[in-house]
Amino acid sequence: MKKRALLFASVIALAACETTSVPNLKAADASSSLPQLEFEKFTLDNGLDVILHVDRSDPIVAINLAAHVGSAREEAGKTGFAHLFEHLLFLDSENLGYGGLDVMNTRIGGEGTNGFTTNDMTQYFQAVPADALEKVIWAEADKLGWFINTVNQNVIDREKQVVKNEKRQRVDNEAYGHNFYIIGKALYPVGHPYNHTVIGSLEDLDNATLQDTKDFFAKWYTPQNVTVTITGDFDPAEARTLVERYFGEIPAGDVQPERVIAPVTLTESKMFVHEDSFAKVPQLSMVWPAVAEYHTDSYALEVLMTYLSDGKRAPFNEVMIDEEQLTTGVGTFTYFKELAGEVYLFVSPKAGEDIDDLIPAITASFARFEANGIPEDALERIKTDAEVSVYDEVQSALGKAIALAEYNLFRNDPGYLDDDIAALRAVTAADVMDVYHRYIKDKPFISTSFVPKGELELGLDGAATATVVEEVVVQGAEADVPYNPDARIYEPTASAFDRTVEPDFGAPYTLPVPAIWTAEAGNGLEIVGIQSVEVPLIEFSIDFDAGKNRATAAKPGVATMMGDLLMKGSGSLDTASFQEALGNLGSTINVSTSNRFTTVRGKTLARNLDATVALVNDMINTPAFDATEFETLRESYAQSAVAQQANPNFLASQAEARLTYPGDSALSVAGAGTEDQVRAITLEDLKAFHTNYMDLSTATLNIVGDYQESDVLSVFGTIGDPVDGELADKPRPAMAPVDYTTIYFYDVPDAKQSVIRMTRPALTSVDPDYARLDALNFPLGGIYTSKLMTELRVNKGYTYGIGSGANADKDSGSFLVRTSVRTNATKESLELIRDIVAEHGRNMTESELAEMKESLMRGQALKTETLGDKLGLIQDISRNDLPADIRAQEMARVQSMTLADAKVLSDAHMRPDAMRIVVVGDAASQKARLADLGYTIVDLN
Repeated sequence: MKKRALLFASVIALAACETTSVPNLKAADASSSLPQLEFEKFTLDNGLDVILHVDRSDPIVAINLAAHVGSAREEAGKTGFAHLFEHLLFLDSENLGYGGLDVMNTRIGGEGTNGFTTNDMTQYFQAVPADALEKVIWAEADKLGWFINTVNQNVIDREKQVVKNEKRQRVDNEAYGHNFYIIGKALYPVGHPYNHTVIGSLEDLDNATLQDTKDFFAKWYTPQNVTVTITGDFDPAEARTLVERYFGEIPAGDVQPERVIAPVTLTESKMFVHEDSFAKVPQLSMVWPAVAEYHTDSYALEVLMTYLSDGKRAPFNEVMIDEEQLTTGVGTFTYFKELAGEVYLFVSPKAGEDIDDLIPAITASFARFEANGIPEDALERIKTDAEVSVYDEVQSALGKAIALAEYNLFRNDPGYLDDDIAALRAVTAADVMDVYHRYIKDKPFISTSFVPKGELELGLDGAATATVVEEVVVQGAEADVPYNPDARIYEPTASAFDRTVEPDFGAPYTLPVPAIWTAEAGNGLEIVGIQSVEVPLIEFSIDFDAGKNRATAAKPGVATMMGDLLMKGSGSLDTASFQEALGNLGSTINVSTSNRFTTVRGKTLARNLDATVALVNDMINTPAFDATEFETLRESYAQSAVAQQANPNFLASQAEARLTYPGDSALSVAGAGTEDQVRAITLEDLKAFHTNYMDLSTATLNIVGDYQESDVLSVFGTIGDPVDGELADKPRPAMAPVDYTTIYFYDVPDAKQSVIRMTRPALTSVDPDYARLDALNFPLGGIYTSKLMTELRVNKGYTYGIGSGANADKDSGSFLVRTSVRTNATKESLELIRDIVAEHGRNMTESELAEMKESLMRGQALKTETLGDKLGLIQDISRNDLPADIRAQEMARVQSMTLADAKVLSDAHMRPDAMRIVVVGDAASQKARLADLGYTIVDLN
């Protein structure tokens, strides 16, 4: 995880305070328009840092526990421990019991507990309704002080399987998945903390012992190495008392040495090549060693790498995409960590072309930057983006908790973001050129060439073969690990009071109900909106009935490509000028296409709404439809059509589309279609689609944020001409019926995991029973504590994750199950899913039904916190012709559901005996085994 990326996404201007309960605010930058967020920091006697930030805008509290330990603090031969602990700490503790943390979070209406691990830290967090403040403080304290005794070797061995499945899913079963492993080994010498990846090696995980685990916890999970942050709607005096009560008696551990900055230098470039079993298109990566996080040069390097590839006038885009036409995309990014950092360049040639042919153009791109530098307006746009990102993260209590904790861990100052943003704002064009010369120009680097299997000649000449350790999947090699949490034996950890009793809820809160307004502008545009003045931002979307369903089966990508081409200039502005006009405003616009809609979505500072909508107006009504831009776009889509054939999840989607809509419909094709279908699309096709279907008579504006209704009516009333007539509906094809279960197998030889997709038609979103079906799925596969997750991930270790859902709009709906499982457990996973789904509704108890209802009702407190949440609510309403009070109506339907209702719904729609099952995996080892399930098996290759 790139920590700077987190900061750019959570740029919050914070006011710092001393280690007392009374805030001592820093003086705000007078030139800054950013909000100032007060916080309180204090330190317990045992060394635990605590940060409190009050936000009364929603009845929510978020708590974050951040440990200053990541993969960089692991020992040789014991890699992956920090990430393993991220998993273990959710499993058990003495007073919550096995799985108790997640069960409690679900029961009290939380959105799930979660966490992440980087090279340098591990964070654990949850957000819940405000009256659960004491409950989450009690629970998080149990992690730190009353956890380790519950761990035994079986617990470790079971969770190893989950972590190994995560590695298979994110690394082993993905194109280019081993890239960062190769880079880390090449860039950092043996013994350097960053020589290995965060997830570690499977061999080290297999060798992990109980004593290793206890030693790691004792060393790093001590109060002096942890920060607890609480944000949201609470009384700070009460929170301090509760933190002192529940965390205060945890004993202090040994103080660990301060980290020492350890950047690396290269004396010569190193080149590696790897034949990738999944890649269909080559990829070149170039990596230069850089500085640690917060180093003065890190800010200029961030600006440099952003500028090189961001936007039409970026040097790499000008040279490599537009002029030389060698690639359809160039990526750059930075990863500044606590001890060292790197800067990256990624480029892929077109399918079948040699990576060596890219090198002259890469050199020319750098030369163009060197000759011209970064223009002042581009530099200012990058800084303006930071301001908008500030407001984005301010909306979320959880986002603020994570950012506050991170600054405290690494700078010992939760308010350091003031300095962080000041350093970014201080970057000059001369600084950007300076870091280019000192870190990149003529400096040694690491390069990796990933090429498709059997196409080694496409890699860089002279590259050495990379060493990659790939797992050999053996049937039956990973036996189930039995575990009975009721039989745990340990010596309870002492406490001054009875911690086995879960605290009561606090004072009740009032559930906010956003006021939704509707109107029609003078041009006929339908408007649905919510006002919110919490931050000076506005988010909006305009839906046109111009989705994929309007395209043809022969050219299914027309709608999506038309939407993308709208972003390539409008009115008198070419692509570069259009992008720069948006950037100068700090605004973003993107166009996306679904089966039903082409959606223009925007975000802007409230003060720039008029100017942003003027650009939207030009984009929709007078698109440039530039022929050169079209050719570039079409080539990009064609290359993507080749590359996505390496993605097992796309292959599953491709099969699903064809099986769900078997007729002559664009919906029968996944994505934009095959390479040939993409190349058959002409610019005239896109123009005709725009003329025929980007019709204001079908459009609805959804808008949330800091505005006046009158301004919205005035500004958006200028888009297009008044509505004249109605565009005729085009009914979407009906989903193919599923009367009995069939398995459709797509063979990916040597796949480390099997992708499983199970689907059957179900209720539409306007069916009175849809809310009940959706609710019934909640404990089945809608949350971490679901039956499917508990059995397949926690108990069996077959998968990293599994989910099920009722997915619908006003015209169609389906019930589905999605997962990726380790290859040698494909049959066993399908058997478990079949049994769990079949028994779910018919065996539900009154207590389970009541708990489901309570959890869903309480969870409504978290459903409209951010502008994005609010926009999602009104999009659902407008797209499906639902009433403004739909959430209340749905909850009433759920609360009145009986066990008999649950059984009827599950018998009708959760039917493993009548589902379409797509499996993408290794046929040689798995297809014959699936025959034992008794279903017909159809080959898809």
